[in-house]
Amino acid sequence: MKQGLEAARSLARHLGPLWVVRYWDEGHGAAKFVCWGCDRLHWALDAHGTPPHHPLSITVVGEYKWPPLRAEGFGDFAADDPAAALGLSGELVADLYAWAADFDAGMELWLKDRDDEADDARREELDRRGRALTERVARELAPGRTVTYGGLA
Repeated sequence: MKQGLEAARSLARHLGPLWVVRYWDEGHGAAKFVCWGCDRLHWALDAHGTPPHHPLSITVVGEYKWPPLRAEGFGDFAADDPAAALGLSGELVADLYAWAADFDAGMELWLKDRDDEADDARREELDRRGRALTERVARELAPGRTVTYGGLA
């Protein structure tokens, strides 16, 4: 039973919210729904209500003093926020933090120097990195989630 339950949980996490995974609970003699977000078994398909408890449509945005990810109904959040349960690799999480920190540092430098030409070059590089990070986030997320690039604020 343990191996079957772990397989069902793994499948639910991989498929995401657009698919339904049911598990036959031999111990209780009943079929239950496997939640893709919390790994629990539920009697009802919509146990967490609507909207779902994790962000489905994510935007990567560079904005001064804000985390790099946001989602409608979920707000701004860090890549390793346990409530979002994205499951991104440590390397990608570190790269998103570094990108956000570099954006903040560039903004602070511009506020100090007001050098638009140097700022334009920094922003072009940050924009390029932001687009690449968006593609990486999209590749690492399970099916059922979308990722878009929102640019630099």
